[in-house]
Amino acid sequence: MILGNAVRLLPSKPIRRFLLFALGVLLFVGVNAWRHHSALPTTAPPLPQDPLIQVYFNHSRAASYREPYRTQSRYGDDLEKIVIETIASAQSSIDLAVQELALPHVAIALRDKYQAGIAVRVIVENDYNFLWSQVDPAQINLAEDRDRYKYEEFFSLADQDGDGQLSQSEVEQTDSLLILQQAGIPILDDTADGSKGSGLMHHKFMVVDGQIVLTGSVNYSLSEVHGDYLAPNTEGNANHLLKIHSPALAQIFTQEFNLMWGHGSGTGTPLFGLQKTYRPPQQITLAPNSQITVQFSPTSKSQPWSNSVNGLIGTVLNSATRTVDLALFVFSDQALSDILEARHQQGVQVRGLIDSGFAYRDYSEALDMLGTALPNRQCRYEEGNRPWRSPIATIGTPQLPKGDLLHHKFAIVDQHLVITGSQNWSAAANYENDENLLVINNSTVAAHFQREFDRLYQTANLGISSALQSKMQSQRVQCGL
Repeated sequence: MILGNAVRLLPSKPIRRFLLFALGVLLFVGVNAWRHHSALPTTAPPLPQDPLIQVYFNHSRAASYREPYRTQSRYGDDLEKIVIETIASAQSSIDLAVQELALPHVAIALRDKYQAGIAVRVIVENDYNFLWSQVDPAQINLAEDRDRYKYEEFFSLADQDGDGQLSQSEVEQTDSLLILQQAGIPILDDTADGSKGSGLMHHKFMVVDGQIVLTGSVNYSLSEVHGDYLAPNTEGNANHLLKIHSPALAQIFTQEFNLMWGHGSGTGTPLFGLQKTYRPPQQITLAPNSQITVQFSPTSKSQPWSNSVNGLIGTVLNSATRTVDLALFVFSDQALSDILEARHQQGVQVRGLIDSGFAYRDYSEALDMLGTALPNRQCRYEEGNRPWRSPIATIGTPQLPKGDLLHHKFAIVDQHLVITGSQNWSAAANYENDENLLVINNSTVAAHFQREFDRLYQTANLGISSALQSKMQSQRVQCGL
């Protein structure tokens, strides 16, 4: 107001217009400079952390940080920083099994520890076991849109001087797997067993010194942690990371790692997917009111479904007496939907959020929970599909920045049990992929997941939306139903 009055005192309209324009530019630059260089004010108080199980969310409103690649301030826990700090604490060993490793700062931290004499082993999914810096630019236009975008992202990140070309020095600082290779760090993928690979080597865990386990839903890439490098408004796919201090849990995860590495097979041969034998759930106690049950996929279909990881999820859901809240990337296991329907009929409140890219596909259990169904491209309904007889309207999709996904794979049962890990609630995860799942009985930990769910649910699109109604009508007309 004062500036506006001062400008109006000037004798010339052109001068006034110029000064108002300049003022607008200065305000725009100032706001963006503040965003890029200042911490954002948090909108939620931090919750107490359990001393042995810490939980972090990259979309949390209880924290903010200055993101290192796009150099801008944003809300959330800095998951990459937590990973790097854990690596830096290593005194003897680091075992990392992650679907994708494309965070240069993490790769540099691993290289530095390896060069300091720490044993480092890395396992990745075979689809990501290549060097972006060696991709032929002439061929990239023939790639799928997703791969082409990821290459453009890598190129922009690596081209630090902006000359449109990548020098050897630039790629050596930004191509994560090249950083590891040049240091001599051993890397395996799920073709090391002589196969074409398991369904997916979908793990996201790290074990440090046989003492600490990092796990959760997050892959080690820009889009999973911070946001797309080429899209400043993205905040990264909604993910979480757990840091668990437990030698007993670390031993269990190390056994899984050694099976894949070949040290636990008895023959020295790496084992992935169904080449690993069945492993039942294992439970450990961290404290009187803190227990963790852990199990690994895949499970052979020769085993009863109840023995599988999805069967473990079903057992936990079946124990619900009050509430079940779901935040899932994919939900396509009919048996789990049937269990939730039975609990709902017994008075349990069920709420769920599914990623918008999967929520309303013909095989999604979100449709069942809403009491409806969609035919597939062959105009057939999914075999065994069972829409709920008493549908609920507390199922939907979260509102996220454009380009970000709901990548969580968690549920909270009765506000004290948390289901989490790498496992999507699907048949592929259950029967084909290398996965892990944890059931954590801890009210302090559950409170963190509950707040994340409630934050997402507050602005979610719930029930049968007009867009879903339109899709249902269109497909039924197309199929003559």
